[in-house]
Amino acid sequence: MNRRNLLKSFLTASGGLVVLPSWANLWDQSGIHADLFSTGEKELLKAIVETIIPDSQDIPGAKALGVDVFLEKQIQDCFEKEVQDSVTSNLKSLEKYAQAGYGKSFVACNAYQRENLLEKFEKSADKSEAEFFKLIKAETIRGYTTSEYVMVNHFNYKVAPGHYHGCVSVNA
Repeated sequence: MNRRNLLKSFLTASGGLVVLPSWANLWDQSGIHADLFSTGEKELLKAIVETIIPDSQDIPGAKALGVDVFLEKQIQDCFEKEVQDSVTSNLKSLEKYAQAGYGKSFVACNAYQRENLLEKFEKSADKSEAEFFKLIKAETIRGYTTSEYVMVNHFNYKVAPGHYHGCVSVNA
């Protein structure tokens, strides 16, 4: 191999490694991936998830298992722009219905009021509202049933089923 080319490649690589830390310090999360939902919409999603699968005495609900975060990432990263826009607009209309019907936000409503509002969306003549509820409910159930707690404690999921027994004597 040509030593001059090797030396030149080594010096170029080491120069790049010297510059990399100062360049990487300028990185931050906001430039990499912007959030689709505002803080209020995230709280609203948390309340919807809690209404669909609430906590019980001995089993945590969807909110406790972080299904709302799953939903945010799922909608943000896996759905088309049209679906994302539909979700955000329907979150706003759900909030408007709560203000009109009960004089307070959806998050401040009690469980019975939240259920009534979500039932209105489920049975709505507006196709967008009905599809919104169907999507949120389906993804909430998916997030809940695939959570670590449910998979391990209720479905007896094991990452690697069976056991490996090495160095076992074989009686022939």
